[in-house]
Amino acid sequence: MELNIFYDMYVARADIFLALGALALLVIGVCLKTRAMHRIAIMGVTTLFVVLVMTLQQDNASTATTLFGDMLIYDRYGVFMKVLVILGGIAAIFMSVRDLGGHVVGKFEYVILVLLAVLGMNIMISANNMLSLYIGLELQSLALYILAAFNRNSLVSSEAGLKYFILGALSSGMLLFGISLVYGFTGTTSFPLIANTMIDSTMGAAMPLIVGLVFVLVGLAFKISAVPFHMWTPDVYQGAPASVTAFFAMAPKVAAIAILGRVLFSVFGDISIEWTPILYILALLSMALGAFAGLVQSNIYRLLAYSSIGNIGFALLGFISGGLEGITATLVYMAIYFVMTAGTFAMILSIRTKDDIAATQLNDFAGLSMQSKPVAYGLAIMMFSMAGIPPLAGFFGKLFVFKAAVANEFYILAVLGVIASVVASYYYLRLIKIMFFDKAVQGATVSFQSSGMLRWVAVPSVAFVVLYILFPNWLVYEATQAAMSLK
Repeated sequence: MELNIFYDMYVARADIFLALGALALLVIGVCLKTRAMHRIAIMGVTTLFVVLVMTLQQDNASTATTLFGDMLIYDRYGVFMKVLVILGGIAAIFMSVRDLGGHVVGKFEYVILVLLAVLGMNIMISANNMLSLYIGLELQSLALYILAAFNRNSLVSSEAGLKYFILGALSSGMLLFGISLVYGFTGTTSFPLIANTMIDSTMGAAMPLIVGLVFVLVGLAFKISAVPFHMWTPDVYQGAPASVTAFFAMAPKVAAIAILGRVLFSVFGDISIEWTPILYILALLSMALGAFAGLVQSNIYRLLAYSSIGNIGFALLGFISGGLEGITATLVYMAIYFVMTAGTFAMILSIRTKDDIAATQLNDFAGLSMQSKPVAYGLAIMMFSMAGIPPLAGFFGKLFVFKAAVANEFYILAVLGVIASVVASYYYLRLIKIMFFDKAVQGATVSFQSSGMLRWVAVPSVAFVVLYILFPNWLVYEATQAAMSLK
């Protein structure tokens, strides 16, 4: 038994190191007090880099490994999604460096909360049991609740945190209710044992199990901001500190999609006929609302919130299609979406108003091409990519999910998805028009050159989006290998 525990701890060393690192940085931060902010940020990024290396070492494993009494599972699917989450944590800290010494963030606990949120996401991605899923989900959520309201001097930020907390508690209650129904019917919370129950077709169609599945999906749909469980997203994106919004847009979405895929295909794969219509509606509503609601937004963060809702709808197309091709398409789409989001927020955060606060209104971007060509052209590339303009990476992401939908005869959904993509292109192109053709607002400044950390996020993101066409097979191969371990 002791040997098994030591082996389990060795395999899970990345997550254990992250937990211990977060606790150590908390103690160090308390000791350093006012001098802690930037030092803790450097140590936090270093910790995440070490965790990233440890996680990538797990990618060599050819078979999945279950740990701690089958509570967690480590496989290539988990590694693929964890890498994105960890990179999201690193990018979030990079993008917050400018605000760490100011009134917006200004507390070293910000970095600690990012590390704890990443830890919760990693546990959630590796969950092999309903209980470990819930523990990871709540660890992530508690950290995110605080981050959303981190700017205590802002009424809007406090309101955003309160809304997110209340709705998050509601979604957690629904998830727990669904888990209790599944447990009551199957007698277990273990993913493999629940899946074995599904093999019996007579039990697989039982109403209590289907109802439990519906409530589990509702709880997870809240985390990915799928319509109609999206209501918290625009308010939190607008009210949270800018760097926190960037983190919200990247890592939690990836982690939630990861656990949704594991639950659907590893646990309830044999009753896909029951959950496919639910995903169909979620995807359709998300694509539609994300496209049309974004048209009337004047706040850049609310616009990006509806953009993220629409993108989640596109990502769900792969899961609806099912099979290896569909799962691979979703993984590729999430990876590309992650890079586009990171680059977009890095460049938006570099644009400051006369009060040295991050720009929030679309009018703040007027005449940006005359003030800083690198930022304007980089942001334009990201907008073109999000709109799905070839040959940028965003085009291939949408191509893969639409191709999977058509291959599995979801023709109507694919056509409606294309229409939604065309409609959404308007507000992406509108921002480009404002940057290049509108006159600059007096008092707006661009400080990209003085924010070196932002370049570490923006430049690689732009390079990936532009050069992806030269090496598309690499990402598709890694996503395929990850999808195979899930199936």
